[in-house]
Amino acid sequence: MTTLRFAVDNLSCAGCAGRAERALAAAPGVSEASVNIANRMAQVTGSASSETLRSALKSAGYPARETTLRLSISGMSCASCTGRVERALQAAPGVVSASVNLATETASVRVLDGSVTPEALAKTVTEVGYPAKPVTTDTQTETPSEVPALRRDTLIAAALTLPVFLTEMGGHIFPPIHHAIMGSIGVQTFWVLQFLLITLVLIWPGRRFFRIGLPLLAKGSPDMNSLVALGTLAAWSYSTIATFAPGLLPEGTRAVYFEAAGVIVTLILAGRWMEARAKGRTGAAIRHLIGLRPDTVRVDRDGGFTEVPLSEVVTGDRIKARPGARIAVDGVVTEGTSFVDESMITGEPVPVAKAEGDAVTGGTINGQRPLIYRATAVGSDTVLARIIDMVQTAQGAKLPIQALADKVVRIFVPVVLAIAVLTVLVWLTIGPSPALSHALVAGVAVLIIACPCAMGLATPTSIMVGTGRAAELGVLFRKGDALQRLDAAKVVAFDKTGTLTEGRPTLADQATLPGFDAAEALALTAALEQGSDHPIARAILTAAPTDLPGVTDAETVPGYGLTGSVDGKAVLVGSERHLIEQGVDTTPLRDAISRFADKGHTLVCLAVDGQAAAAFAVADQIKPSAKAAIDALHDAGLKVAMISGDSPTAAEAIARQLGIDHVTAGVLPDGKVDAIKALRADFGPVAFVGDGINDAPALAEAEIGLAIGTGTDVAIEAADIVLSSGRVSGVVNAVEISRRTMRNIRQNLFWAFAYNTALIPVAAGVLYPAFGILLSPMLGAGAMALSSVFVLTNALRLRRIAPAQQDRPMRSATTTEAPV
Repeated sequence: MTTLRFAVDNLSCAGCAGRAERALAAAPGVSEASVNIANRMAQVTGSASSETLRSALKSAGYPARETTLRLSISGMSCASCTGRVERALQAAPGVVSASVNLATETASVRVLDGSVTPEALAKTVTEVGYPAKPVTTDTQTETPSEVPALRRDTLIAAALTLPVFLTEMGGHIFPPIHHAIMGSIGVQTFWVLQFLLITLVLIWPGRRFFRIGLPLLAKGSPDMNSLVALGTLAAWSYSTIATFAPGLLPEGTRAVYFEAAGVIVTLILAGRWMEARAKGRTGAAIRHLIGLRPDTVRVDRDGGFTEVPLSEVVTGDRIKARPGARIAVDGVVTEGTSFVDESMITGEPVPVAKAEGDAVTGGTINGQRPLIYRATAVGSDTVLARIIDMVQTAQGAKLPIQALADKVVRIFVPVVLAIAVLTVLVWLTIGPSPALSHALVAGVAVLIIACPCAMGLATPTSIMVGTGRAAELGVLFRKGDALQRLDAAKVVAFDKTGTLTEGRPTLADQATLPGFDAAEALALTAALEQGSDHPIARAILTAAPTDLPGVTDAETVPGYGLTGSVDGKAVLVGSERHLIEQGVDTTPLRDAISRFADKGHTLVCLAVDGQAAAAFAVADQIKPSAKAAIDALHDAGLKVAMISGDSPTAAEAIARQLGIDHVTAGVLPDGKVDAIKALRADFGPVAFVGDGINDAPALAEAEIGLAIGTGTDVAIEAADIVLSSGRVSGVVNAVEISRRTMRNIRQNLFWAFAYNTALIPVAAGVLYPAFGILLSPMLGAGAMALSSVFVLTNALRLRRIAPAQQDRPMRSATTTEAPV
């Protein structure tokens, strides 16, 4: 029986609290329940699990509020360790789910908000045998504490083992060494010296294996440390008996294996040292992001700028960014002009001009002029903090592909122990003389060569490096499993406006009839449009000169256009139909009108004093990187679709220019969802790329949603991946990272499984009857250490993923005179 207190959402009145209370009381295992409307907290006594309580409240319409806590855990050396920690956390009251990452040595724990503290969870893990503490963003910047300790232990073990290894193995390779030792100190003294040195190795640098492995073995839950402890202890014990009580052993079996025990410990420590260093490099991206925050900030205090710690900055503070300094928090410029390097967010190296009223982002770098800005978001509310949280969440995720490895790891160590025992029994029963020595060598080799570490590291290390590299390229995976789901996509569907196009109309082309000046025609049109706030009017005004002629008698004809007098000339601006209804002959403009219509452009016609003068094409320009991105997706074997609310003519014109395979146009937000369902039926899993509020339903419906980071928060929250650069090429980067990471994971898992499948039987001695080969435990230790290092090194290759090539800006028609 336990008592849990946790927060409940959607409570607005006493009636809500009563319904939530009754739902909890009716749940199996609940003996008493109460819900307080004042503090919106529930208190439940009983044996019901957190999942049961969560489900009961969700069904009643009052979901339990959840939060994610992170722990930093030390002492985990293999995948079986992570499974043990996960089970301990999942059994803790208030925990909904737990995921432990061997590569980052962290746990991500989903709990009922308010039910349990991070300190209590850390204590739970520590009691299982793995020291833990609550994690903050600052702890991520620390160098892994295991690295210096493992380096020290490895060097000590090597220094103590080397004399034994050189004299023992050297005597086998070069007999005069053996004869010299026997002739000087004798075999007994030689063995005693080996005993002293190797005993020091085991009780000093090697004690970590015994301190962790033997208690777990006694509890019936052995791990990798248990295998190493048993193997080295067996070799040491046998050798110790042969040294000090040889009468207990049969004739012909009195030999020592001290050097094997010492070399095993040294090699495994060396492997773990290399692992720790490599794991440190896998987290380089997140440490780089955290390091973008300055320690101190110059803040306006009492009329002067004073240096204060970043933690003391509050919303509304005026902050001064000196030339070359980092912007401390998100804000809005109030004084000064400068260029700011925003590559840490966008991945783009070109600095962005900033002036009064422009937004700046914490972590970016100011240029050569000072800026003063007002803080609008601090702490966890900043863009940088949200990016860090996204990356940490993705790196701590477990992919579905890891499920098989987890199942194997759960039974791996017990199976290896059983194989080792069986190996010893077989050698003792049917093995050649000296059977006991052969049994010992084979049994120890089986224990030492087995490696669940590689299985445990195969997936998380690749995820860490892949998502970290993605963040550097402006691709933020909000959910770790998005890596695997994007790899399975068969078609990429794009929203048009604001995604493939710039999202704002511009003047794309102009055709001017003979007898009229192109610049004057544009000025006349803009003069009449300057009173309108329509996007088409703004496009023409932006392209026109700022010194416009005066207008009188301006009048709007709804749905058609404008009329007025400009510099004494009667001017008509609007659709072709507007001109025709006013008695203007538009035949001379027909070729230009047809050409603009074929491209899907919006038409604006001009008539002066009753004669057709010019036609203007206004269009939402295609983004410079769109064509190269579409081509790259085709090269990757993907189908490309476009879903748009725009007219079919405009959408088809864009599709022709970009080489898009499938177009659905003229649809509302609900229609985008139906379009994705249709694409899924035709092609398979769909990835959808959008940026607006109206894209949120489609982002949620698709197997994988990618939001352009320049879009709204609603779209970003509905997406699985955020493309912070705002470029279409970010989609190519995301696909490439997903495919390369998944391929890397499969390579790692194949190596981990193949290694154990192939070498455990070799260690047991299956090759001995045919070839006389019996694997040395020392070689097994080296192979085991290298297997984990191989997996980590393979994962680190993902750091070299290159960004998608940017295409040259697509050629767009300029405002030039084009006689018809």
